Amino acid sequence: MMKTLAMLAVFATLSAGSAFGDEDACIVPMANWQPREALVQMAVDNGWTVRRIKIDDGCYEIYGRNAEGRRIEATIHPQSLQVIELEYEDHDDD
Repeated sequence: MMKTLAMLAVFATLSAGSAFGDEDACIVPMANWQPREALVQMAVDNGWTVRRIKIDDGCYEIYGRNAEGRRIEATIHPQSLQVIELEYEDHDDD
């Protein structure tokens, strides 16, 4: 019983640590950020149409449409311009 509780405690600690690590994915000094123009160019190169760019939790976020016209929300690393997360809207409510 004690072994099981200990293993559960270790697993919970590791899970919480990885969840907090995701929040720090974009912690980069502003001096090292790519300019918005580079971000827009990256989006265009991917076939995206940009509707809005914002900053959230230290990451760039792009709201727009992909090449097929589907609505997207992309989280982008501000220094490397790598896509961290890409979400598609299933329903088009506009």
